[in-house]
Amino acid sequence: MTLQALIFDVDGTLADTERDGHRVAFNAAFAEAGLDWHWSVELYGQLLAITGGKERIRHFVATCQPPLPPGEDLNALIARLHQAKTRHYTALLAQGGIPLRPGVKRLLQEAR
Repeated sequence: MTLQALIFDVDGTLADTERDGHRVAFNAAFAEAGLDWHWSVELYGQLLAITGGKERIRHFVATCQPPLPPGEDLNALIARLHQAKTRHYTALLAQGGIPLRPGVKRLLQEAR
């Protein structure tokens, strides 16, 4: 029997997209907005218990109480941050800035 297909079903199978993609993109969005927020690998690992990027930001604000821009509407801030995060994440992907997990490149080459 000849292998005819490989199916990868879950985000994060080929690369650690959370740690090396989404977390990095969130931090870029925070910096771009002039916020002194930084999600370390450890903190982001804890925040992953919260589903959804906007919800994750809201939970972070509620639990860690980071400084917010004066007079800023929280919902508008969260929406802008999430939109910027998505833009940064897409750019990371396009630039090849999210490394493959060990062995993935070899697996794909051998499968080909």
